Amino acid sequence: MKKFAQDFKKFITKGNVMDLAVAVIIGGAFGKIISSLVNHILMPVISLIVGKKSFEDIKTVLRPADELTGVTENAIYWGLFIQNVIDFLIIALVIFIIIRTFARMGELAEIAKNKLREEELLAKAEAEKLALEEEAKKPKPPTVEALLTDIKALLEKKTS
Repeated sequence: MKKFAQDFKKFITKGNVMDLAVAVIIGGAFGKIISSLVNHILMPVISLIVGKKSFEDIKTVLRPADELTGVTENAIYWGLFIQNVIDFLIIALVIFIIIRTFARMGELAEIAKNKLREEELLAKAEAEKLALEEEAKKPKPPTVEALLTDIKALLEKKTS
């Protein structure tokens, strides 16, 4: 049991779990904002276009209410369903845009990283080329054969 508690403590204190908790809280708040956008801005406009007083009024009554017998209305609320579908589509669109943006930023970062590597390799190759050119410009020490030839020429000059 102690090992379980220690493992749970490690799990719960990891940064990823905290990040997930923050994401869930922000996601809930974001969902409320989207629901408000749909319910209070988009749906009144759509209701006006459809010609209903409220989009929530769009329903199919399966069994009407009867106050004498105490039977409540049983209906399919198409308008509420459509509101929820619109909520979902807007949230899915925003999440898609966020994920796509992060993926694109990752691609751009990878491209920049590769370009930097290429520039470093080119700079290294250029430095090696310059070093080889400098080495080629330096005078070469004479070989043993060249030294012997020079000595022979000097001795022949001296004896003559």
